[in-house]
Amino acid sequence: MPTIHLRFPGGRYHATPGGYHVNEGHIEWPPSPWRLLRALIASGYATQGWTIIPSAGERLLLALADTLPSYHLPTASAAHSRHYMPMTVLDKGREKTTLVFDTWAQIDDGVMAITWPVELDAECVAMLGTLVTAIGYLGRSESWVDATLTDSDTPPSGTRPAYPCADNQHPGPGWEQVLLTAAESPTSFAAWRGPLVEFALAEFPLSVGKKPGKKLLEERSKATSPFPTDLLDALQWDTARWKSHRWGQPPGSRKALYWRRVDALEVGPPTMTLAPVTGSVTAVLLALATPGRNASALPMVARTLPQAELFHHALVRQAANGQRINCPELTGRDEHGRRLTGHQHAYVLPVDLDLDGHLDHILIYARCGLGMIAQRAITSLRRTWQKGGNDLQVSVAGGGALTALRDLPESLQPGVVNLLGSVGGSRVWINQTPFVPPRFMKPTGRNSLTGQIEAELTTHGHPPASIEILPWSGQNLPLRHAIRVRRGQSSPPPADCGFAIRITFPEPVSGPIALGYGSHFGLGLFAAES
Repeated sequence: MPTIHLRFPGGRYHATPGGYHVNEGHIEWPPSPWRLLRALIASGYATQGWTIIPSAGERLLLALADTLPSYHLPTASAAHSRHYMPMTVLDKGREKTTLVFDTWAQIDDGVMAITWPVELDAECVAMLGTLVTAIGYLGRSESWVDATLTDSDTPPSGTRPAYPCADNQHPGPGWEQVLLTAAESPTSFAAWRGPLVEFALAEFPLSVGKKPGKKLLEERSKATSPFPTDLLDALQWDTARWKSHRWGQPPGSRKALYWRRVDALEVGPPTMTLAPVTGSVTAVLLALATPGRNASALPMVARTLPQAELFHHALVRQAANGQRINCPELTGRDEHGRRLTGHQHAYVLPVDLDLDGHLDHILIYARCGLGMIAQRAITSLRRTWQKGGNDLQVSVAGGGALTALRDLPESLQPGVVNLLGSVGGSRVWINQTPFVPPRFMKPTGRNSLTGQIEAELTTHGHPPASIEILPWSGQNLPLRHAIRVRRGQSSPPPADCGFAIRITFPEPVSGPIALGYGSHFGLGLFAAES
């Protein structure tokens, strides 16, 4: 059975059910079958060069219209915003405005599955896959979708069913009925249209054996204009057209009752279902995205330090939830408030894995392991911030050992190799964020620049290496523009300066390698060179 998986890159689904005004605040959840069929038709005209619906498209759409789909719905909450829209009318020198409600279902990174209980021929399946992939939005134009066709019967994790009501059947407590708009079956539509058209034409009969005049043909055409020629024609009528004929709902449509869970669309923040935490893990990788999924709107690599600090603050706040906590891997202090030694607490490392100059992931890595409190805080955090830009959406991309990063998609592997080195390790590393000395620099001795780098290698658990201070060049010049001072710290770095460095180990070592001031927040982060 054909099944569509829908993801909403913007995290939102905007659609008003039929029969309601947008300002009434109702949300069509799940999307109505009528809306889905019209989206497929629109996809054909907009992306496949249709001028008319091809024969395979007709068979596909009529087969889907002849039955009602079932759904598996992700966790969602009802949300809204209010704003005053200008009306382009002046009143006493000021433009009039009207209050507008914008309602939506907040879905975040949930996945919806829609299944039609029909069997399609190979040509129809291929066309459905093409149309589905090309759908850009569903509902209002800001409801961006990423749709795929699958033949899997396994529903996405964390979803809840919604299905058509059957006569004399009630699933029991915890369920409610909702009205959706669906298409009439092709047979029912033809049976409905025939008598109405016949009645409308009775006033303008054709004379036997006589050619009808132009006026009679125009009158007959006008009499039948309120009735679509067939179901596919009805699905293509826009709202203005069917309302101009005084229809109360689109001709060819009907209301279908569906069962859904009473908490399918919660009022308030949705309850997130977290994966069970088992034992300690070394690392968790989080993906960053803007609400519009615009990669160029993500923070620049130069903002690694403030971005890590903002995320760390949000993470500790999420873990504490207003209470005192004992989570040394996140706070850097033991249960008595004493600082940890040996860099055992977590590194919060914003990274650019697709190498486009923007931070797209955050790696939380701790040698002592991330315990239950830390894991729950990390996996439940859904949002962080950036200066002067949109809030950032956060989702778990993977976790476990650092080696699990090598299982990420191929497009991210160059960034993973930069961060971890080759599979067997790498000997030569060059920093991709500036190295800031943690102590005042002196010309020679342990507090010289080279001496401080050697000391940092030791305290961070890395073997001795040869060190080369690199001159500023076109390749590393962007390091000079990176932010190098933590905000609001009582003890800023002894010197607000950064250096480009190449370190060469005698034997291959694996990353991540971060050294110097702010190393737990992404400063002094090295990338494998060979």
